Amino acid sequence: MTAPRVPEPSDAAGNASRPGPVAHVWYAAYGSNTHPERLHCYLAGGRPPGGRRDVPGCRDPRRPRRSAPVLLRGRLYFATESAVWTGGRAFYDPEADGELPAHAYLLTVSQFSDIAAQEMYREPDRDLDLTRVLARGRDRLGPGRYETLVCAGLLDGHPVLTFTAPWRSTEVPPNPPAAAYLRHIAAGIGTAHGWPPHRTAAYLATCPGVHPRWSAPQIAALLTAEPAGPAPAAPPAPSRLAD
Repeated sequence: MTAPRVPEPSDAAGNASRPGPVAHVWYAAYGSNTHPERLHCYLAGGRPPGGRRDVPGCRDPRRPRRSAPVLLRGRLYFATESAVWTGGRAFYDPEADGELPAHAYLLTVSQFSDIAAQEMYREPDRDLDLTRVLARGRDRLGPGRYETLVCAGLLDGHPVLTFTAPWRSTEVPPNPPAAAYLRHIAAGIGTAHGWPPHRTAAYLATCPGVHPRWSAPQIAALLTAEPAGPAPAAPPAPSRLAD
């Protein structure tokens, strides 16, 4: 098991990296793209595991130069409704307390731009302007989910970038993820960090939107179930007397 790495701030104040010529960036995946097989589809094109639509892939379909387990400052949470998986989508709140286990892939700027475009339902046909996210640590490209770029620091001199929603985890109603989505994220965390199922389940059970729908034992049962069998349905949501 490789020890996870923590991105370094670019200066003593903890500010994001200064803008400048950048050829490669680390893409810190925290949702289903933590799994290398799914990320490969966003690079080469095709239908990702668990997907309902084909993705065009990147202009540069080569595999990442390197990958590494990383811990980001902040929190994983689930909200809105996924048209692919059903249930809540995974988002990153960099301002929340806690740590988020992610899978970082060293990509060209072109590859990162094209993966971000596909997640934003845009055409992967141009490089993103990273000037503002590198200067400020954040750049909102649009109002939707996965349209806000975040710079989490530096790793080996390269910026660590990801994308999330513009809102905080406390500003949107939580929505529990589907069993298949939760299993896929867990498999990616296990691949990157080498965590056993019980540790992964214990972590995911603490994420907003997961509890109280999914408990740690229920998640662990998902992760140890036979993959050929149908995904167990989520337990009934607790009744709510008032919003």
